[in-house]
Amino acid sequence: MQGDETERLKVENVQAFSRGSGFDGTLHITAHHIVFRYLPPCPPGVDATANPPREKTIWITYPQISYCCLRPCPSASHYKPSIRLRCRDFKMFAFNFLNEKDARNVYDSIRALSCKIGRLDRLLAFAYNPKPPESDVNGWQIYDARKEFKRLGISPKDSEKGWRISEINADYKYSKTYPALIAVPTKVSDSVLRYAGDYRSRQRIPALVYRHPLNNCSITRSSQPLPGLSGKRNAQDERLVAAIFATNRGWTTTQTPNPTTPEKGSPESSVVDLNESAADSSFVGVDDAEAVNSGRTTVEDLTDSTETDPDAPKIYGAQQRNLIVDARPTVNAYAMQAVGLGSEKMDYYPGAEKAYLGIDNIHVMRKSLECVVDALKESDYLNVAPSYDMLRKSGWIRHIANILDGTSLIARTVGIMHSHVLIHCSDGWDRTSQLSALSQIMLDPYYRTLEGFIVLVEKDWLSYGHMFRHRSGFLSSDKWFTIENERIDRNRDGSGPGNAFENALRGAKGLFNRHNNDSNESLTQMADPNGVVAAELNTSDVDPNKETPAKPFSNKIGPAEEHRITKTNELSPVFHQFLDATYQLLYQHPTRFEFNERFLRRLFYHLHSCQYGTFLFDNEKERVEARAYDRTRSVWDYFLCRREEFLNPSYDSTVDDSIRGKERIIFPKKGEARWWAKLFGRTDEEMNRFGPQAPPSLLTPQTSNLSSPPNGRSGTSTPIPQEPIVMGTETAAKATGAGTTADPPLEPKADPSPRPSVEAEQMADPLGAVKDFSQQFTASFSSLGKNLRSPSPSAPSVENRSRSRSHSRVEAREELEVEMQ
Repeated sequence: MQGDETERLKVENVQAFSRGSGFDGTLHITAHHIVFRYLPPCPPGVDATANPPREKTIWITYPQISYCCLRPCPSASHYKPSIRLRCRDFKMFAFNFLNEKDARNVYDSIRALSCKIGRLDRLLAFAYNPKPPESDVNGWQIYDARKEFKRLGISPKDSEKGWRISEINADYKYSKTYPALIAVPTKVSDSVLRYAGDYRSRQRIPALVYRHPLNNCSITRSSQPLPGLSGKRNAQDERLVAAIFATNRGWTTTQTPNPTTPEKGSPESSVVDLNESAADSSFVGVDDAEAVNSGRTTVEDLTDSTETDPDAPKIYGAQQRNLIVDARPTVNAYAMQAVGLGSEKMDYYPGAEKAYLGIDNIHVMRKSLECVVDALKESDYLNVAPSYDMLRKSGWIRHIANILDGTSLIARTVGIMHSHVLIHCSDGWDRTSQLSALSQIMLDPYYRTLEGFIVLVEKDWLSYGHMFRHRSGFLSSDKWFTIENERIDRNRDGSGPGNAFENALRGAKGLFNRHNNDSNESLTQMADPNGVVAAELNTSDVDPNKETPAKPFSNKIGPAEEHRITKTNELSPVFHQFLDATYQLLYQHPTRFEFNERFLRRLFYHLHSCQYGTFLFDNEKERVEARAYDRTRSVWDYFLCRREEFLNPSYDSTVDDSIRGKERIIFPKKGEARWWAKLFGRTDEEMNRFGPQAPPSLLTPQTSNLSSPPNGRSGTSTPIPQEPIVMGTETAAKATGAGTTADPPLEPKADPSPRPSVEAEQMADPLGAVKDFSQQFTASFSSLGKNLRSPSPSAPSVENRSRSRSHSRVEAREELEVEMQ
């Protein structure tokens, strides 16, 4: 082995397979990598003696591995012992060995170096030492909170815009998961913030992440409030939200909508002809079927409220319609009330409207990605097409489309309706980060530049906190390592059906012992046969010559570096979905982004490589305590020193709202979400051949009833059957459409009479939907144990119910359970 990295094991005469192709070579097990060296075969017609092939190397960092299976073979068998690997970048390998001893030694070594290290500071990032030109770059300095706030027009010298920078969290004692500096309304003191923090989960109060430069409207983000079933309120929280919605009262701009380019900062123009925009496909991102038929948009329905502020400025004829976005499905938000949490009671937030979105939680997203992996998982030994049926059943494209639709609602509300938006989910660091960051990409061309996108990730994902360590599982798990034909006890996690009720109670109890709980968006672990999250192998850009052994540190370590096990029930592809949604926007608007698609793919790879310290921690406080800025390199070093590789040659930096296709704001094209084929290691023809949701039985490609794919690229963009992204709305005066994504958990009673439609019920009593559902949910939670136990002998009808109805009830209960921890 070359370089300073210690070699632990070397095995010769190993045969590696990927996509059905085999290569003979030598396998090296080092401190941080699996390294496979081989000579590729000469292309047909090439003289091997005159042009000998060059040795190639595959580097696999251990945190990339999400599944490792040892297949021992009896000596009498004609098969060779092997190890099959799946990694998180969706490449897969199989290694065949000459004897079982070598195979077991390699398997045991990989397992020990993956899930037995116990501490983050033993990962590659703390040993990686690059050479020039990468060593000459300092990506940690690219983001400065004060500099970004100043770019947004917020500084001590610019207080007339209604915002100030608070240092209430400078020592991270106010909120452990928030940044040191937060922007809040000028009229709200730190004393008000202290009391307001008591009403938000983990003191994650509404704080500014984006200020529109023309209309002074804002995007703020927070965690859920804590009203509970008793409907508690907090005057300081109400005052804070009201102050946010009033920051542009009486404020006028002196800026003119001139054409500009993002090189000098954020373009200032946001003037849009609403009549023209209705005919532009890039401005129809939030229309649902009913709205199209009625000639109204979802935003128009949401903002048709009498609770308007008469003193609010009239900007370009638009009225201010402030919006609170609860990213959770309605049933999930109500579920949280049963354990003391919940959502805003709009009686106390007048002049605004709340929209519940149909974006599912981390557990649904994890299972969706697992289904995608199942569609691809045989691509080590075999070069076969993915299972189109599994791709369709995964619902992955539907989830991406939902996220884009929710984001489009936010961007339209701020940029076109000239209103404020407050976003939250549960703890405000998963779906909230997705919606907040994507809406800023749509609104501001600066975030569509390479530097701007880096600043956005640093701000909305790293500074405001996302649980990268929990969601990605960098320290691996024993559950991802299996030996074929050996019995493994899968009931140790207590996920069997007999323990369902106990698990639900334990999960609810855990919410009240929050100092012992790391995540509020996960519950007791669901059954996971293989513990597999998206996986596969990739070649790393790491060269052993650029690495040095980890340096010894003091015995005192931060809490983020203490021994932690990976909680497989808290894994979820949240940041992956953000990158996927960004890819959708880039694909649909290929001239509006300075960076290219490869930039997003490499960023996804380095999310899991653990070669850099950027994504290793869950929040800013942990990074500071671990001294990540001094002890590790930033992932932006990698990109900035190779900048030319990641630039989009089609990029047009001109921004002019008077020219179609060059407007400041972009929107996703409704129904045109597609598979990100290259990320999954497949061709566009393989993944999008029949459209993202087409059944595998189709023999010919299904064409879109919208426009053909942009740029004349291959593949189709089949419209996805969609429900409106807005699941329900509430104001102080009314509540409409408060539906759920799952059947109510109550046992249905036989009712031969026809049931009136939901629309008819809501017309008769607009508040009835919410009241009814609230009462149903309260009753269902109190009777959860009864429903989960075996049916009594006196109820034979339960035994005769259809399997599909039983399955839907189980899904409904799980939907409630998984949101409650």
